[in-house]
Amino acid sequence: MTRIAVFNQKGGVGKTTTILNMAAALQRRQLSPLMIDMDPQGHLTQIHETPPQTPHQSLFGFYQDGKPLNQLELPWQSLGHLIPSHRELIKVDSIFGKGPAILNRLKHGLEALEKEVAPRNVLIDCCPYLGVLSLNAIFASDLILIPISSDYLSLQGAQKVEHTLKALEPVLKKRVERRYLMTCYDRRRGMTFEVQEQAKAHFGEEVCETVISENVAVAESPQYKQDVFRYNPHSAGAMDYSALVEELLGKNLIGT
Repeated sequence: MTRIAVFNQKGGVGKTTTILNMAAALQRRQLSPLMIDMDPQGHLTQIHETPPQTPHQSLFGFYQDGKPLNQLELPWQSLGHLIPSHRELIKVDSIFGKGPAILNRLKHGLEALEKEVAPRNVLIDCCPYLGVLSLNAIFASDLILIPISSDYLSLQGAQKVEHTLKALEPVLKKRVERRYLMTCYDRRRGMTFEVQEQAKAHFGEEVCETVISENVAVAESPQYKQDVFRYNPHSAGAMDYSALVEELLGKNLIGT
């Protein structure tokens, strides 16, 4: 199965929305995923109906207490399972530093988890800054998905991610697969097409063919603790996320 980190060094680009709706699209194909919320802001966790009450029931318990990941999973109807976040995760950088052991902690935790349960696709919601948590996600992942929200600052954030991934190649001893996803795609704005063309010029064929259109159902669904498929299965947003998963499956970037 595939581990996918969703990351951009700029906030507000649709990382959490992408995780939520990719998970729903995978679940609809009987490919029940595991989501990991690695953002101390915990936006994905807050959409869950029963978020953890203490940090030790969250991913922080994995880092601070050494709890195995399978003890932290929460079932999530129509979406698979979630390992939740907590605001205490912000302390991981200061507590553990940036040595090799901590940078590979999530990778080793997932390897141990895969020995306990059947392999699943893993979707990792990263925080928007480069620190121990984001590096954990990168070190553990097979694919980095970088959302670009059709604006220039978001494109600059994606370029920073590209520079980071290139700098990490000697350490990782491989080139991590990546794809760039246009989100908040508004065909009424000329800037949307300009940013898309610049993204293609920078990243070439690694820009996804699928775009995620600006869509009311995508924006509203988290308010009701739902993915876009449950909220409005016939919306343009549902069709876009379904097409995205089909594209990644078709290119063997998601395990079946």
